[in-house]
Amino acid sequence: MAKGVLVDLTQCIGCRSCQVACKQWNNLPAVRTSFSGTRDNPLTLSKVTWTKVEHKFLTTKGTKLKFVKRQCMHCLDPACVAACFMGVLKKSPEGPVIVVSDTCIGCYYCQVACPFDVPQYEWIRGKARVRKCRLCFDPGEEYDRLGQNKEPACVKACTTGALKFGDRDALLEEAKRRIGADAKYVNYVYGEKDEGGTSWLYIANVPFAELGFPTAAKGASLFHAFHKAKTG
Repeated sequence: MAKGVLVDLTQCIGCRSCQVACKQWNNLPAVRTSFSGTRDNPLTLSKVTWTKVEHKFLTTKGTKLKFVKRQCMHCLDPACVAACFMGVLKKSPEGPVIVVSDTCIGCYYCQVACPFDVPQYEWIRGKARVRKCRLCFDPGEEYDRLGQNKEPACVKACTTGALKFGDRDALLEEAKRRIGADAKYVNYVYGEKDEGGTSWLYIANVPFAELGFPTAAKGASLFHAFHKAKTG
């Protein structure tokens, strides 16, 4: 059964433990950053930063600071996979969207197609490589956690229980149960159907548009239409 992660943003305290754990497990180097006028550090996802915690200052009903974990959403019908004509990316039955080929030519189609601005590129001696969160799924290789029946590193490191790993269907039921049991939540599970559905599901106590979540696909529908027309 396909796996996923439930993110309860009401429980996130912005400690960045998930961010550090991702770096450590995937052997990603630290990067020097400088003050940018915001609390985000670093500012964006990159080839060496696969997850980050954003700081959102909301002004509705008084200023409130909210934290939002960002990473690849591992879409159920990924626009990046539909856009890649080299077969570099694949949606696995286990849930994660992973890199399965080294034939990347650096066309950036996957980056343009992704509604969440996730895929990044690394260039080594003129050869491109897609870099992003793989949900700690690295079949047969050293960075695989799912294959060892372990939760992703970011989930393992979460100090407050804001992240919960499991079967996506069960997590969706859990999300709706929490919403029904507590009036603080917005009556919406982000990722249930957004962008065709995602493996990462979010619940929150403020509208998702205010937290910067996309409400319409940025080119995804175009690439899906092209892919379906191409494959019949």
